[in-house]
Amino acid sequence: MSTEILLIRHGETAWNAVRRLQGHIDIALNEAGLRQAGALAQALAGEPLAAIVASDLQRALQTAEAVAANHHLPVHADPALRERGYGAFEGMLYTEIEAAYPADFAAWQAREVDACMPAGDRLAESFRQFYARSTAAIAHWAARYPGQRIAVVAHGGVLECAYRAATGMALDRPRDFQIKNASVNRFVWDGGQLRLAQWGDTRHLAALALDDVI
Repeated sequence: MSTEILLIRHGETAWNAVRRLQGHIDIALNEAGLRQAGALAQALAGEPLAAIVASDLQRALQTAEAVAANHHLPVHADPALRERGYGAFEGMLYTEIEAAYPADFAAWQAREVDACMPAGDRLAESFRQFYARSTAAIAHWAARYPGQRIAVVAHGGVLECAYRAATGMALDRPRDFQIKNASVNRFVWDGGQLRLAQWGDTRHLAALALDDVI
């Protein structure tokens, strides 16, 4: 039996807003992110969910907990759903990374899938390693709930890996799709494979955008 997966990116953080690389650094949602999580929770209140799973980093947990409150379900925290480990790059602005590590930055931007960032206080993973980790984590949770629907709250990189796995997109091909905070992305897990059903649903955030304009 197939499993339906609502794969969700966490709400916005202060570091998202300024393009500061987070990786495994544990950053909380900012005020905009908390509002996004609330709107997401309201939009999914009527969805029958068998389980809610999240990365163990608080920006994902906070988003998942907002959804869980309407479903009276616990949030299963899984470190395997964390963002890619960026080593010494973590905590830096993109412009700072380019200035401090020009060769490593160039390899990253060129999508050299087996290149790792310089070692830092936290894990540094190649994109290939990260892809294997994150897609295996999604498969693990999908296999536990056959014939049911689950919500998985993770990070932009995890969503990118799922998109590539579901569409057969090569790991070294430049990304040509957006990954928005608090977006809902629907997948089906069937026969050991991911299939993409809907990408980038942010209709629930429309009222928030209108509020910002007003």
